[in-house]
Order: sequence, then C-alpha cells, then structure tokens
Amino acid sequence: MENAIMVAGALIGAGIIMGLAAIGAGLGDGLVTSKFIEGLARQPEAKNVMFTNTLISVGLIESMAIIGTVVALIMLYANPLIK
Repeated sequence: MENAIMVAGALIGAGIIMGLAAIGAGLGDGLVTSKFIEGLARQPEAKNVMFTNTLISVGLIESMAIIGTVVALIMLYANPLIK
C-alpha cells in the first residue's frame, strides 16, 4: 500500500512539474518574442543585435522546461523511495 501511494505521488508530482514547465516556457517565449517585435518596430536598425539576444533568451527559457522534464523523469524512474 505504501508503495502505491509513493508511485501515485511521484506521478502527480511529475505531471505538475511538466505542466508548469510547459506553461512557464510558453509564457516566457511569448513575452520575449513580443518584446522583440516591439523593439524591432521602434528601432529596425538594431535588428541583428536584438535577434541574437532573442534567440539566446528563448534558448535559456526552453532549457528550463527541459530541466523540469528531467527532474520529473528522475522522480519517476530514479526515486530511491519507490522500491
């Protein structure tokens, strides 16, 4: 019975982690991209610098979602409390 509760808790925790990571990455990407378009409309001559910074920012935001997914998978498959 205790093992079933631990597995259920790990599954629920993994689902919450992955869901929040996806929501956070979507919001972050949307905000960064909207600010890029806004900056591009204001200063079109700074396109190259802003585009590089936007790609770096989006990459860092997406890496946080991937790290959240890795943590969720560790909770499921490498959890020392589940025997």
